[in-house]
Amino acid sequence: MKINEVNIIPVKPTDGLVAFASCVIDECIYVSSIGIHKLMDRSGYRITYPTKRIGNRMMNYFHPITKEAGRSIELAVVKKCKEVFEKSDENDDRYSETIDTNSKSLSL
Repeated sequence: MKINEVNIIPVKPTDGLVAFASCVIDECIYVSSIGIHKLMDRSGYRITYPTKRIGNRMMNYFHPITKEAGRSIELAVVKKCKEVFEKSDENDDRYSETIDTNSKSLSL
């Protein structure tokens, strides 16, 4: 699965939500409104997919079907998110972490 054109839109942090992401999958499917949340221990990020409440049920707009697909999307989005926030930190003369692109960890 090829994931490219990952875009991150930072938002004012609210209940852990720090940004929204969009990306293109296999050069034929555009997905957007992926929520990016800071982990409670602040060690990294997690992503959520958009839902809509219909009555008492939450309905998914879209979501990965396999663990491998979900992991691929999460790694691409989290990597880009770290790049965006690190660039912002560098522009503000703040300390930034180093990205280990070879890591399999989601706390990139």
